[in-house]
Amino acid sequence: MHKSNYFCIPLLLTVLLSASVAAQEPMFVPAARAIDHIVAVVNEDVITRQELDDAVKTAVGRLQQQGVQLPDQRSLENQVLESVVMKHIQLQHAKEVGLAVGESELDETIQRIAADNKLSLPEFHAVLEKDGISYNKFRDEIRDEMIMARLKEREVKHQVNVTEGEVDNYLQTQKSTSEGQDEYRLAHILILVPENTAPSQIQQRAERAKLASDKLQQGVEFSQVAAEFSDAADAKTGGIIEWRPVTQMGPTFAELLEPLQPGDVTPVVQSPSGFHIFKLLGRRAQETPTVIIDQTHARHVLIKINELTSESDGKQKILQIKERLDKGENFEEVAKLYSEDTSASSGGDLGWLSPGDTVPDFERAMNALLPGQISDPVRSQFGWHLIQVLERRSQDISLDRRRQTARQAIRSRKADVVVQEWLRQLRDQAYVEYRLDDDHEH
Repeated sequence: MHKSNYFCIPLLLTVLLSASVAAQEPMFVPAARAIDHIVAVVNEDVITRQELDDAVKTAVGRLQQQGVQLPDQRSLENQVLESVVMKHIQLQHAKEVGLAVGESELDETIQRIAADNKLSLPEFHAVLEKDGISYNKFRDEIRDEMIMARLKEREVKHQVNVTEGEVDNYLQTQKSTSEGQDEYRLAHILILVPENTAPSQIQQRAERAKLASDKLQQGVEFSQVAAEFSDAADAKTGGIIEWRPVTQMGPTFAELLEPLQPGDVTPVVQSPSGFHIFKLLGRRAQETPTVIIDQTHARHVLIKINELTSESDGKQKILQIKERLDKGENFEEVAKLYSEDTSASSGGDLGWLSPGDTVPDFERAMNALLPGQISDPVRSQFGWHLIQVLERRSQDISLDRRRQTARQAIRSRKADVVVQEWLRQLRDQAYVEYRLDDDHEH
C-alpha cells in the first residue's frame, strides 16, 4: 500500500529533445552501410552498428540540447559503445537473476511520464510519432531503464545499511563545520580504475586524467572534456551533480571542495575508484526550515487482487467484511483474521501517515474520513481496502526531516561506491570483444 521506492524514470523530455535536436542538426552522419554488422560482442550477445548509431544519435542530441561542444567522432563512438556494452551486461545479469518488469507496471510508468510532461496518452503517442520515435522502441527503452534501476537498487539494498549512530555523527558534523551547512552543485570527470588493475594501466589512467586536466587549463569547456574523457554515467550530459551537501561526498572531497569559489576547478585527485576532477558550479546555504504537516493515524484491511482472487471475488470479500464491521465487530480482530497486508499482525495499524506516504486513491479516501469512521470499500492498485482513521495531529517533523535527509545523504554516498564497484565487477566478469576499430578501417 505504501509507495514503491525504486528510482523514477522521467526520461520523456530528454529522449524527445535528443531525437528532435539530433534530427534538426545532424553532426555525425554515419557512412551508408549496405549490411548491418557487429561492432562488439558481449558474452553471448552482440551490438550492431545500427544500435551504436542510434545510441550515438541520442548522445549527440543530449549534448547539443545542453550546448556542449561535441568531441571528435571516434572518441564519442568509443564512449557511447562502452555505455552500450555496460547496458547489455546489466540486462543480461537481470535476466540471469530473474528480474523483469510486467506489462501493467510498464504501462503505469509510461502514463506517469506522460502526465509529468502534462500530456495525455494520445498526445504522448502523437509527440513520439512527430519526432520519428517508435512507440515500441521507446517502451523497450523505458523497460530497460526500469530494470537497470531496480538491479542497482537490489545491490544497494543488500549491501548498504545506515545506522542511527552514523546519522547522529552526520548531523553533529553539520553543526560543527561550516562546510556541513553548504550544498554544492558540481560538474565532475571520473577516470575509472578497476580493482586489481596493473600498475602500468593505473599509470595510463593517471595520464588520461592529466590530459583532461591540461585541456581544462587550456580553456576547453568542462562539459566538452567530460563528454570526451569521463567514465561516469553522466559524462554525456556534462557530468553535472545536482545540489547536494558536501558531506555526502565524504571527508576527502569535502576538504578539497570547501575552499573553492564558483567556477574553480580542482586538480586531479585520486580515490579508490579512480581519478576525479571537479568544477564548482554553485554553493548555497543548506536550509533547515521548520516543517509542520498534518498526519493521520489509520488502520486498514486489504484484500489483494491477484491470480488467486478475481476482481469480483475480492470486492465480494471486502463487502462481507464491511458488513461485519458495520454490525460492531472489532476492526483490529477482523484485520488480524482477514487482511492480506503485512500490517495484519498489528490489527491493520499503519501508524502515523504523512502526506504522500500512501498511494493517491488510498490517501484521498483516508482524508475524507472523520476520526473513528470506516470507509466504504476503496480500490487501489493493491486491491480492495477498508480504512479507519483513528486520530489526526499537526506535527513538527523538522528533526525527523533532518534525520531523513541525513540518512538519504549517507545512503547515497555509500550507494555510489557500491554501484561503481558492482558495475566494475560485472564488467570484469564479462567477455567483451570490440570490433569498432575494424569498422573504422573500412
